[in-house]
Amino acid sequence: MLSQIVSALGVVVVAVFACSAYFYFSNKILDLALPVKDGDIRAASRNLNRRALIRPWLFIGPALFLLIVYLVYPVVATFILSFYDRAGLQFVGLANYKWAIGDREFRQSIFNNILWLAVVPAACTFFGLVIAVMTDRIWWGNIAKSIVFMPMAISFVGASVIWKFIYEYRGGNDVQIGLLNAIVQTFGGTPEVWISIPFWNNFFLMVILIWIQTGFAMVILSAALRGIPEETIEAAVIDGANGWQIFWRIMVPQVWGSIAVVWTTITILVLKVFDIVLTMTNGQWQTMVLANLMFDWMFRGGGDSGRSAVIAIIIMLAVTPIMVWNVRRANRELKGH
Repeated sequence: MLSQIVSALGVVVVAVFACSAYFYFSNKILDLALPVKDGDIRAASRNLNRRALIRPWLFIGPALFLLIVYLVYPVVATFILSFYDRAGLQFVGLANYKWAIGDREFRQSIFNNILWLAVVPAACTFFGLVIAVMTDRIWWGNIAKSIVFMPMAISFVGASVIWKFIYEYRGGNDVQIGLLNAIVQTFGGTPEVWISIPFWNNFFLMVILIWIQTGFAMVILSAALRGIPEETIEAAVIDGANGWQIFWRIMVPQVWGSIAVVWTTITILVLKVFDIVLTMTNGQWQTMVLANLMFDWMFRGGGDSGRSAVIAIIIMLAVTPIMVWNVRRANRELKGH
């Protein structure tokens, strides 16, 4: 443990030192390469202008390089790979895309992803907004917010293990240790293997992500609600508006930008959901989603790089419009201010 801490601190120190050295020496070299001499005013002015043009690129250059290497290049390489066979050697054209269209498991994954997209962002945003409004009105609101936010500190795999105990099923005459089955049995119901029930098991898995992400939605929306002028609320109360009207007609419209941010952020997360499905069902019982299917084809039968690349492209194409819309909305807000 101690050696790991020392190694981590060493990496941080070396990284900070390397960055500082790069910026310092790159600026020195630039100043030496484009000197400003007192004797020649025209040359000095020209070199100053050149410095002003080059210096920003010295600062963003490393980040731009890493962005190209770790983001742009993998996207291009994945797109090219989607036209090749399982080994990535023989060009097969659109064969992998034709396979995806005709594959039942792929279509099931698309359906499940759409189901997740329809439920999870809406549920997280709704519960986060309601909790944010309610906790602002009680004296122990900060404690309640801390409890709701706590699952955010748990990894998806850790959260899945916790919920596995909630959905746990024991056959025969064994005592049900799963919370859900224990409640069902208490009220005279029959215990079930909940995560193996097709279609409905998707909702049981969604509950885990909703449980984790509601805290995120609550924090963002709570901060937005605090930005609503008190005069607006007071004027609505004087005009005779009740709590329900104040919530829907005053609060929601004024925090709509924050609601959109929360919604799109969770939507992108849902399109990449992987850990929960892998830990809970491994895609069995019709719970497969695109990210898990991609991972599956990366290793199934020794791996198929062509088919897994196609699924990766589909995921990226699904995420892109949401990101573009979010960026355009942010730009419009900046221009508005």
